[in-house]
Amino acid sequence: MHGELNGLKKLVLDVNPYAFYVHCFAHQLQLVVVVVVKGVLAVSDFFGHTNKIVNMLEHGEILSGKGEHQETSLARPGDTRWGSHHKTLIRIYQMWDSVVEVLHGISLDGADADDRGLASGFMINMETFEFVLILHLMLRVLGLTNDLSQALQQKDQNIVCAMNMIVSVKSLLQKLRDDGWEPLLISTTNFCAARNIIVPNMNDNISARVYPRRSRKMVTCLHHYKVTIFNEVLDRNIVEMNNRFSETSTRLLKCIACLDPRDSFSNFDHDKLVELANIYSIDFSSQERYLLTDQLNIYIDVMKRSTEFLACDSLSSLPLKLVQSRQHLVFPLVYRLIRLALTLPVATASVERVFSAMNIIKTGLRNKMGDDWLNDLMVCFVEREIFAKISDKEIMVHFHALKSRRGHLPPEPRVHYAITS
Repeated sequence: MHGELNGLKKLVLDVNPYAFYVHCFAHQLQLVVVVVVKGVLAVSDFFGHTNKIVNMLEHGEILSGKGEHQETSLARPGDTRWGSHHKTLIRIYQMWDSVVEVLHGISLDGADADDRGLASGFMINMETFEFVLILHLMLRVLGLTNDLSQALQQKDQNIVCAMNMIVSVKSLLQKLRDDGWEPLLISTTNFCAARNIIVPNMNDNISARVYPRRSRKMVTCLHHYKVTIFNEVLDRNIVEMNNRFSETSTRLLKCIACLDPRDSFSNFDHDKLVELANIYSIDFSSQERYLLTDQLNIYIDVMKRSTEFLACDSLSSLPLKLVQSRQHLVFPLVYRLIRLALTLPVATASVERVFSAMNIIKTGLRNKMGDDWLNDLMVCFVEREIFAKISDKEIMVHFHALKSRRGHLPPEPRVHYAITS
């Protein structure tokens, strides 16, 4: 997307050097989680085992809906959406005893010797203090980022809400880093004690991870679990969040957020909107930027006096009302700012769904489809919820009225009324 030579960003800038590149917030958040999982070896091993456990149980008792847990199933995790991993961990936590029981059954009665060996190994790995600790830790970390991820993938995302949620997640991750170890250790210890899982003495020495035993590199259990796993996971999360959601990268979006009409234009900030016009200096001359200062003062006063505009609940609906009331002619500079703001969404999740839909429509058997025909089909497919509300009769009447045709629509059926005395 943002390759220096052939990336989409470079191609767009070749056409319009004043375009701004904003990395999809939802994708950035996903990359944060991926960096953490791939960067901490213990966590990477943990997710590797959970994925294999779900695969092994795919056709087992839990997933087929048999037994007492027929309304619950283990969610298959997806590599592109880490929210699915959060759902998988929740199910494993809730169905722990059943998962262990099924693995135990496969290890004893499995039809294949390889499956029996794998099931036995997975069960042994699950019933370790380290596995339980990482399970509880990732439930907390993914729980914080999952709500933000879902919010950032909404089709009509509120920029102000997105900014506030990012700040809150950063703060909560730091709080978990500072004060979360003791509660995590207590909950993990209680979970293990209830299931006869051995809880190690935190002062005992164990071999350091990634070092062979012959090196005799020893660390305490406390150092291994707290420093190597707990601190490392949260430190990587916090650093990546700060790097990918920096103040510099969100400056443009914070300015755009001031145009949001929700809550009676409570986010309106005169200075930031002037700054936004300065950012888009190619679209506003120096004289227009000077005139914008007074126009913004009159604009916000008129908006707050109008019940019609106070009822606006999204930035996308504001320009429609401005055009309908012909206020866009009264405030042309503000209207231009709003149009520019609507070209920069917080997330591209809806755009990515369109690209996914393209693979459904333009298949190998329809690979010579023209751009116009493909565009029309894409609109019908992506906006199918709107098209579902239009009756076939309306479509036929509209199509027939476009030009004179040989065929004629069938006449409307006559209604016969029975007269009774």
